[in-house]
Amino acid sequence: MAQKGVQLDRETFSCPVCLDLLKDPVTIPCGHNYCMNCIKSHWDNEDEKGTYSCPQCRETIKPRPILVKNTMLAVLVEELKKSGLQAAPPDHFYAGPEDVACDVCTGRKLKACRSCLVCLASYCEKHLQLHSDLDPFKKHKLVEPSKKLQENVCSRHDEVMKMFCRTDQQSICYLCSVDEHKGHNTVSAAAERSERQKELEVSRQSFQQRIKDREKYVKQLQQEVEAINRSADEAVEDSEKTFTELINLIEKRSSKVKQQVRSQQGMEVIRVKKLQETVEQEITELKRKDAELEKLSRTEDHTQFLHNYTSLSRPSESTNSSSINAHPVKDFKDILAAVSEVRDKLQALLSEKRTNISQKVTKADVLVSLPEPQTRAEFLKYACDITLDPNTANVQLLLSEGNRRATLTKQRLSYPSHQDRFTDCWQALSREGLTGRCYWEVTWRGRGVCVAVAYKNISRTGSWNKCGFGQNDTSWALDCYNNNTNFWYNKVKTPVSVYPLCSRIGVYLDHSAGVLSFYGISSTMTLIHRFQTTFNQPLYAGLWLNNWPSDDTAQFCQLK
Repeated sequence: MAQKGVQLDRETFSCPVCLDLLKDPVTIPCGHNYCMNCIKSHWDNEDEKGTYSCPQCRETIKPRPILVKNTMLAVLVEELKKSGLQAAPPDHFYAGPEDVACDVCTGRKLKACRSCLVCLASYCEKHLQLHSDLDPFKKHKLVEPSKKLQENVCSRHDEVMKMFCRTDQQSICYLCSVDEHKGHNTVSAAAERSERQKELEVSRQSFQQRIKDREKYVKQLQQEVEAINRSADEAVEDSEKTFTELINLIEKRSSKVKQQVRSQQGMEVIRVKKLQETVEQEITELKRKDAELEKLSRTEDHTQFLHNYTSLSRPSESTNSSSINAHPVKDFKDILAAVSEVRDKLQALLSEKRTNISQKVTKADVLVSLPEPQTRAEFLKYACDITLDPNTANVQLLLSEGNRRATLTKQRLSYPSHQDRFTDCWQALSREGLTGRCYWEVTWRGRGVCVAVAYKNISRTGSWNKCGFGQNDTSWALDCYNNNTNFWYNKVKTPVSVYPLCSRIGVYLDHSAGVLSFYGISSTMTLIHRFQTTFNQPLYAGLWLNNWPSDDTAQFCQLK
């Protein structure tokens, strides 16, 4: 209960303007109390009008009252201060640079919690309560705090704009509707809002569907990433296994060659060593005979010399030296040459196959291809809401129906100069850039139309054979004229057999797959032409009306 009483004191002795405890409190004729400086500042702002008002009850006062300090209130406020209580709110309640400030607060302003579309003012919680408690203000329209309230005021009549001119597509006040907008198709802002709200809901549904489609596409792309990683891992694993088998085969062959060389080496060494042993034994025997001959040469007894000479002087049979040199030295150079030949052939083969393998890796198609739509219902899942960009429209194209329709006129329209505007070709591009999977439909009336897509960098100045859709390498176009249909790209014409010519054309784009298809829409959906390429920039839908003078029209359809 004590806490409740403290709260009452704070509210009772706080200034409604600054929300702090009253400083030099004064009471004005309507009975409300303010800080002397707060009410002075408020009335200073009203000096030009000559009438003065109460910030709380809005009661007008004339002339400006003379302010006298309310001593009783001043004493009570001082007593309240002595109790240690303060009425000032915390710092985070005050408005910062990005916040909407209360228009009633003076000095340091509090954050506004609501804005009034009738008063064109914003209020903090304290002043909003005062605003809502007064009967004249209870029916005022309150909205989220806004800094743009003055945009609701007519600059010509200084009135709140509660009307909307559909002819000029702008908000107006009531006086405008009977003045410069007299005779125009005008409705209340609420009625126009209701219509636009319906369109907004349709657009939201379209966006939500596109979001679902894009999320599905992202999921499919994730599956593609997983498929790429899985396929690459399998390729690396299998190639490593194959190369390991190849390396093992080479190592086995190397081991076998080594074993054969060592075996042959051992046989040859044994042969040579046996021959060496035989020759060494012969040398020993020859040395022994030579010693006996030397001894014989020193015998003094002639008869004994002659008796022994016959048996010692005849050499014993020995290995012929020519037979020793008959076997050449085994150097195994032929084996080295054979191995080198195998190495060179293998290196040449690997070099040839490496290029082939690299090409296979580069061209490997491991992506999970999304199936193309087959029925119109499937195409409509990728429907886009497309509008023409007024800054690109040629001055003889009149845009209407929310910039969805283009009409070829005889008069040059007063469009402002813009670098994106087509100067000589009667064509325009969409405001929306197109990527991923997109589908839209065009209806047309007259003798001909050209339905196209183009990069944003298509040339805007110059004649038809430079800037016309399909006459360069930055645009692709289906040209329908006098029951003849041709597809154009980079000045190359491809005749298309279509009969009868459809007045409604569907366009399907799969940007990542490089697919551009045109369909005739009637009771059935018939493929007119399909073009496959690689797109490296976002595309923009285009319309070209090339029959003069005819008032031909073409329009992007709103697909539900």
